[in-house]
Amino acid sequence: MRNQLRVHAALLVVTIIYAANYSLSKDVMPHYLHPFGIVTLRILGAIIFFAGIKFLVARHDKIIGRADNLRSVACGVLGIGLNQLLFFSGLNLTAPISASLLQTVAPIVVVIASAVLLSERITLPRALGIGVGAVGAASLILGRNAQTAAVYPQGTLGNIFILLNATVFGIYLVIVTPLMRKYHPFTVLSRVFLVGGCIAIPFGWREAVHADYASFPPYIWAEVGFMIFFLTIFAYLLNNWALKYASPALLGVYIYLQPVLAVLIAVSLGKDHLTWGKAGQAALIFLGVWLVSQKPKAVKEPAAAVETARE
Repeated sequence: MRNQLRVHAALLVVTIIYAANYSLSKDVMPHYLHPFGIVTLRILGAIIFFAGIKFLVARHDKIIGRADNLRSVACGVLGIGLNQLLFFSGLNLTAPISASLLQTVAPIVVVIASAVLLSERITLPRALGIGVGAVGAASLILGRNAQTAAVYPQGTLGNIFILLNATVFGIYLVIVTPLMRKYHPFTVLSRVFLVGGCIAIPFGWREAVHADYASFPPYIWAEVGFMIFFLTIFAYLLNNWALKYASPALLGVYIYLQPVLAVLIAVSLGKDHLTWGKAGQAALIFLGVWLVSQKPKAVKEPAAAVETARE
C-alpha cells in the first residue's frame, strides 16, 4: 500500500510539473528567452546531470552493437532533439490549453507506431479511437475563434508543431523501450540526451548565449530553473521510477489529468480561456485516447500451448 501511494505521488508530481510548464513557459518566451535558447539550456543541464549520475552508478554499462547504437541515435534525434525543438516552438506560437490537449494524442501515436514497427494488431476499438482522436486534433488545430486568433496569430502553425512533437515522442516511446529493458536507464538517458544535444544545440546556442540575463527578474530565473531541473531532470527520474510499478490503467488516469490541470493553471493565471469549443475538442481527443488504450482481448490458446509457455 505504501509503495502504491508513492507511485501515485510520483505520477501526480510529474503531472503537475508538466501541466504547469504550459503556462510558466509563456512568461519566459519570447521576451526573455527564445524557444531554442530554452531547449539548449535544458539539454545542457540534462547532459551534465545524467552523464555524472551514469559515471557514478553505471560506469561500466555501455550500449554495444551496431543495432543498439543506431537505435540510441534515433532515440536521441526523435525523443530529445526534434521533440524539444518542436514542443517549445509550438508552445511559443499557440495557446497553453491547445498545446496541452494536443499533447495527449501521444498514446494514439504509440499504438500506430507499435503496429508499424512491432506488427501489433490494431483492433476495431483502437481503429475507432485513432479516427475519433484525429478528428478532435484536426478540429483543435484548424478551428480557432477570433479572440484566440488575435492573441496567437500563428496558432495554427504552433498547433501543427505540437502535434508533430507528440508524434515524434510517441515513436520515441516505442523504440526506446528495448534499450531501457537491456541497459541501465542512466546509460540510455545519458546517450539520448547527448545525441539530442548534437541536434538541438546548434539551433539554439546563439539564443542561449545572447540572452540578456541581467534583465531577468527573480521569478523568471525561478521559472528557467524550474524548466531545467524539475521539467527536464526531476520529472524524468520520477517518471522512470513510477513506470516500473504503475499499471496501464493508472497511467491512463494521469494522461487525462495532465490537460485538466494545465487548463486550471492556465485559466487561473490568466494565460488562456476555456471555451465550449475547446471542451468539445478535448472530449473527442480523450475518447480517442481511451479507445486506443483498451487492451485487445487475449486469444484463447490450446492447453498444450499454455503448458509449453509455462515451461
